[in-house]
Amino acid sequence: MAFTFPDGFDPQPILRDRGLTLSPLSEDDRTGLAGAAGDPLIWSGHPARNRHETAVFTPYFDMLLASGAALTIRGKDDRIIGCTVYYTDTNAPSRLSIGFTFLVRAHWGGDTNRIVKRLTLGHLFATTSEAWFHIAPDNLRSQTATTRLGAVFTHEACIDLAGGTARWRCYCLTRESWNANDAAFTSA
Repeated sequence: MAFTFPDGFDPQPILRDRGLTLSPLSEDDRTGLAGAAGDPLIWSGHPARNRHETAVFTPYFDMLLASGAALTIRGKDDRIIGCTVYYTDTNAPSRLSIGFTFLVRAHWGGDTNRIVKRLTLGHLFATTSEAWFHIAPDNLRSQTATTRLGAVFTHEACIDLAGGTARWRCYCLTRESWNANDAAFTSA
């Protein structure tokens, strides 16, 4: 699925901070990203619970690559530890969104997700004042992580985010809320 982005927004920047590098996904990343996604526990709260399987991961990777907006997340050792995607909502194409994000479990519970969000949101907020997140109703881990950023649940909607229409919980994070939340997090 290809997304249409506002003029001036680069959906595949290279972003770096604290040893993490986010860079455009390429075909050369297939094996590394498959390795990162190979842990079944990563997907236990996700609608695609079997995404760790090659038969499910392969079309997922192909979709990410075709989007032209996916970024690999690499750790200090340059190993792929996850990915994230900028996208637009088919129901509201002017809204920039961040999603399809996952990290290997070794990077859960620490600063990695906050650093990834700081990088991706900083890039997004240079273009717009709102970031949108769409989360499956039963993906409580992602809902909790998103609200910890300062995002607010606004509504549920049926949206085609690649792979068919599904019901999603929609969260909005304003630039102001993010700045206040991140400043409080940084000073804590």
